[in-house]
Amino acid sequence: MSEELSRYTLRVEKELLEQLGYIAEYEGRTKNKELEQMIKKRVRDFEAEHGKIELK
Repeated sequence: MSEELSRYTLRVEKELLEQLGYIAEYEGRTKNKELEQMIKKRVRDFEAEHGKIELK
C-alpha cells in the first residue's frame, strides 16, 4: 500500500519557527518530522478524550 503525503503551507512567526527548529534539532528530527510528531500526539490526546475520529 502506497501512502499519500499531503502538502500544507504553514504561516507562522519567524521566532516561533526558529524555536521549533531548535526543538527539532535537539530531538534529532527535521522541523517537518517534529511537527508530524506533535500532530500525532495531539490527535492521540484528542481521541483519548473524545473517542476515535472517524473519517469519511
